[in-house]
Amino acid sequence: MEVKLGFGAVPKPQYVFVSREADHCWYMLAEDEKRIPIYEKALTGVITGIEVNKKVENTFGPDEKINLFILADKPYIIQSGNDTYFSKSLLLSLDALTSEQLRHPLTIAVSPGDKKVVFCNIYDPVTYRSVGVSWDGHREIYWQTIGQKVSLKVLIAQTDRYLAQLNWTPEQGRDYLQRKYGRRSRLQLTDTEILEFIDYLKLQLTQNCPT
Repeated sequence: MEVKLGFGAVPKPQYVFVSREADHCWYMLAEDEKRIPIYEKALTGVITGIEVNKKVENTFGPDEKINLFILADKPYIIQSGNDTYFSKSLLLSLDALTSEQLRHPLTIAVSPGDKKVVFCNIYDPVTYRSVGVSWDGHREIYWQTIGQKVSLKVLIAQTDRYLAQLNWTPEQGRDYLQRKYGRRSRLQLTDTEILEFIDYLKLQLTQNCPT
């Protein structure tokens, strides 16, 4: 993204919240906490992370949310309740995607359902195809497990992007993991270790950038 010099807004991610209203399904908050409706139904960008079972405090007390991090014209964080249809359809869609697909821009779209229900649909912005998911047996799904699986897949896709930018071969990556962690696969790393690996790759990219 281009860095604009001079006075401007504080450079922090923009939170986006999900809510089924008469003419929109998500919104932002102004500094005075007033809701700003978002009438567009889709946000296209690169998914850079996801937090599942994120504990937050709101006016009703403690709650658990899902935060989806997307880099578009600026960083966005889509936040929705853990047990909402939006979050569940988001996890089902992300679980259906490959790590290769997660490396590229995707379109996150809201789809209004009955009453207060909002579903999430993910599209490929190049082919316009949606990610097909099945709700069969969704009541028996252990959502915490699928959330952990999706979180790891998103992290792997993030390392794939950085490794490609660094022009590292798979063997170079395995050699580094072996030296640093005594493992040959990113799938064997703990969450802390893979985040540390991502920070290392980002540092290498920064150091390799021409001044």
